[in-house]
Amino acid sequence: MTNNPYPGKFIVFEGLDGSGQSTQTDLLKNFLTEKGFEVILTKEPTKDSQASREIRETLDKKIKITPQKLQELFTQDRREHLENLIIPALQKGKMVISDRYFFSTFAYGASGGIDLEWLIKINNEFLLPDSTIILKVSSEICLSRIEKRGEGIKLFEKVEKLKKVWQTYEVLPARFENVYMIDGEKTIEEVFSEVKSLVHSKLNL
Repeated sequence: MTNNPYPGKFIVFEGLDGSGQSTQTDLLKNFLTEKGFEVILTKEPTKDSQASREIRETLDKKIKITPQKLQELFTQDRREHLENLIIPALQKGKMVISDRYFFSTFAYGASGGIDLEWLIKINNEFLLPDSTIILKVSSEICLSRIEKRGEGIKLFEKVEKLKKVWQTYEVLPARFENVYMIDGEKTIEEVFSEVKSLVHSKLNL
C-alpha cells in the first residue's frame, strides 16, 4: 500500500453495518464544504461497476458464490473506484470521504474464514487513506439500528457474524497507519465532535 502522494486528502469511515458511518460521512462533508473545501462523498461497494452489481446480488442472496470470489469482486470494484473517481479527485486537490474501503474487505472477509494475509495481499497495490475512522458499536446495537430502519437482514448482518467482523477491526489500528477508533455508541453530535477533532489534529485542516 502506498501513502497518498496527491494534494487532496482521503478520509475513510469504517465499522459494522449500522454503526453510523453514513451519518458521519454526511456530517463531515457538510462541515468541510462550509470550510471552503471541495468535497467528494462516495462509498463502497459502488453502484456503477459490473463487480458491484454481482456483490449486491450476493449480499441479497440472489446468487451464491465462494467467499473468495466475493472478496475478489470487492477488490475489482475498488480498483475501478480508485481509478475513475478517488485518485482523479485527489489529484485536483479535492477532499474525498468514503463510506467503507479495503478495511471492510479485511474485516468481513476474515470473519468468513478467509486468510487475512491473503486479503491484505490482493489489496496491497491500493492507496492508504490519510485518515481512517472506525466507529466502535456493539453488534447488538448495530442490528437494532438496522431493524429500526426497516431494512432486511443481509448476509453479514447477524450478531455472531458481526462479532467476528469486529475482531478484525480491533487489530487494524495497530497494523496500519492513520487508523483511529471512535466510540460510535455516543449521540450523533458527540461522535461528530470527536470526528472533527480527529480530522483537525491529524490532517491539519
